[in-house]
This record gives sequence, structure tokens and C-alpha cells, in this order.
Amino acid sequence: MGRSSSSKDDFSVLVLASDLGINARPFLTHQEPEHEESWHDCPSDLPSSEEQEFAHLDSLQFFRLESGSDKSGNRIFRIVGKYFQAIVISAELLKKYVFNKIRTELPEGPFCIVYMHSTVQTEDNNPGLTVLRWIYEELPSDHKDRLQAVYFVHPGIRSRLVLATLGRFFLSGGLYWKIKYVSRLQYLWDDIKKGQLEIPEFVQKHDDILEHRPLTDYGIEPDPLHLSQMPPTAYSFGRHDSGWSSREYMS
Repeated sequence: MGRSSSSKDDFSVLVLASDLGINARPFLTHQEPEHEESWHDCPSDLPSSEEQEFAHLDSLQFFRLESGSDKSGNRIFRIVGKYFQAIVISAELLKKYVFNKIRTELPEGPFCIVYMHSTVQTEDNNPGLTVLRWIYEELPSDHKDRLQAVYFVHPGIRSRLVLATLGRFFLSGGLYWKIKYVSRLQYLWDDIKKGQLEIPEFVQKHDDILEHRPLTDYGIEPDPLHLSQMPPTAYSFGRHDSGWSSREYMS
């Protein structure tokens, strides 16, 4: 604080060290103290911006409560990985949304999760193992106990390896041992009756592809260029072309 005087008026000069990273706004303007709201309580009266965000996430249909249950009587939460936009949805928003859905829609009693991993792209549709662990660990203990099973549909070889090697470290034991791999929809019907949850069309088509090309389960594509589907004229053209070239050398 430095003070300078003159014959007429006195005034004060406040000197702030800007290179210390101090925000000068609180000293210069009057601001009401911000109220830090804990979203764990998930208030019923959501801000309009949050309502819009949740409405947008609802429209994606990547996480929703189904009307049916599995054969053990557990209500079903369906997760479709391909519908999740990992690039534009932050981890914090995802956590708020999941908590709000569970709090407002899940009835009393046990529940399960059916996660459909069909045609998921890691860069576009996967929030990350650490984010999933973060959300699960923040769930109230009674919700963790009520979660009975996680049906992992169409896991793929990469997902199996990641969960087998890192899952025990990144996921708590309570969640890790609840995961049940389901390589085909026909095996899902052993635990859930048909009609208890909606299966997207692309998931059914992907299941049909896996049924005809089982090596795809292990990351092996027997005909990645689909050469077996090319018309036979492609080979005959190459044969005649080589014949023409040989005649030019002969003449």
C-alpha cells in the first residue's frame, strides 16, 4: 500500500504482484460468495442448462432403464457403447447423469447391467476404465450391493485382455467378479428372457456376423479385404493382361 498526497486530495494506490498468479478481481470488485453445490445429492430441481444436457444424453439412448428383468428378478439397465459420445461428453457430466438416472428411475430392489460392446471404437465410444471405476466407487454402498451382475455382450479379445490383466487393479473386487462375458446373444437368453430388453438392430447384425465368422472374436479377420466376394472376372482380367505383356516381349 503506498500513499501519495497533494495540496487538494489524498488518494491510495494498491500494488499487486501480477507475476505471482493472483487474481485481482476480488480486490477491485465486489462479488457474492459462490455457493458450492454438491451434485451427489442430485437435487430434483435441476438448473435449466443441466436439464438440457441430460435431455440430450437421454436422446442418445446409451444408458436407460429397461422395463424387464433378468431371470433372477434384477431390473435391467441397458448400456449401448456405440451410442456413447466419449469425445464430447465429459467424465463429470457422465457421472452426474448416471447418478441422476439411478436416483430418479431405479426402483427398490436388485438390478443388473447389460452392456453391449458391439462395434465400439475405443477413441469415440469408450470413456476409459478409470472413469468407470471412479463412477462406481462413488456410488452409495447400498447401490453397489444391489448391483448383482454386469452382462458384457460381444466383449472382443482386446476387452477380455484388458479386463483380465488390468481389471483386478482398476476395478474393485466387488465389481470385477460381477462381470459375465456374453460372446453371443443366444447365451444372453440363458439369463434373460427374450423381450425383456430391446436389442438394437446393429447389435443383432453384429451377432450374425460373429456367428458366421467366429475367428473375429479373437481379433482375426479371415478375409479382411473381402476378396472372396470379388467377381471372378477380376482374376481373368489379370490373366489376360499378363498374356498381352508376354506377347509384346516375344515380338
